[in-house]
Amino acid sequence: MTAAGLAEALEVSERTIYRDIAALQAMRTPIEGEAGVGYMLRKSYDLPPLNFDAEEAEALQVGLALLARTGDRALLAAAQRISRKIGGALEGTAGWLQVAPYGAPEDDPQAGCVRLSDLRAAIRDGRKLRITYRNGAGEETDRILRPVAVIYHLECTMLAAWCELRGAFRHFRTDRIWSCDVLEAGFAEGQAALLRLWQDTEEWDYPGVQAS
Repeated sequence: MTAAGLAEALEVSERTIYRDIAALQAMRTPIEGEAGVGYMLRKSYDLPPLNFDAEEAEALQVGLALLARTGDRALLAAAQRISRKIGGALEGTAGWLQVAPYGAPEDDPQAGCVRLSDLRAAIRDGRKLRITYRNGAGEETDRILRPVAVIYHLECTMLAAWCELRGAFRHFRTDRIWSCDVLEAGFAEGQAALLRLWQDTEEWDYPGVQAS
């Protein structure tokens, strides 16, 4: 598969594909690549089998189902792929473990919503964002952001970022971001320090809050 094909299937940038493939190759994953041809994984390579006890399998099913509440369509699609991969590990839990899907609205671009996968990709790649944001009072501003984290609440999703307009950290409801462009300008070199500063100054210490 080409980098472009992988990027489209996984809803990430080609730069992310190049970086992740290089990381896998550095870990001696047998991936071969050639310019103009694409990447190939040798048939002899496979991941080790996964073994889960009953409660681990139940935790997986509930956790994967809860992703529907985030409104992040790309994460939900990824959860469905994971469910197919682990297959038999979840046998016996279907039917009696139910998770209501109600939560944040889906990030449907056709309905004018910004794709959460674009925001996550900008954080992974250390790229700035140009957004148009409309607050609760209906006031609209254009901003340049250095995004550091995505926070999933039950009813909405928040983007935490250093706002160059305000010169401080701000939190933006993603359903109020009316336009969003990923810029060529990056801030990867200072991204880790910016994330730590945000965690310290804003006192966010929820488990799982990371820069990617």
